[in-house]
Amino acid sequence: MNTLSILLGMVGPWQIGLIVLVVLLLFGGKKIPEMMRGLGGGIKEFKKASKDEDDDLIEEKK
Repeated sequence: MNTLSILLGMVGPWQIGLIVLVVLLLFGGKKIPEMMRGLGGGIKEFKKASKDEDDDLIEEKK
């Protein structure tokens, strides 16, 4: 088993609720959507860069 599945198995619904409550208190309701948009944009950019890298490697092999 990998470490992530072990950690996720130890986190219950009460712990997730507590984490959500703490994040909401720290950042506020208006800041969270902005943070998620930034996170989504970062993930999209990372996927695009890794796809471009794969395309470059395929072209080099030809």
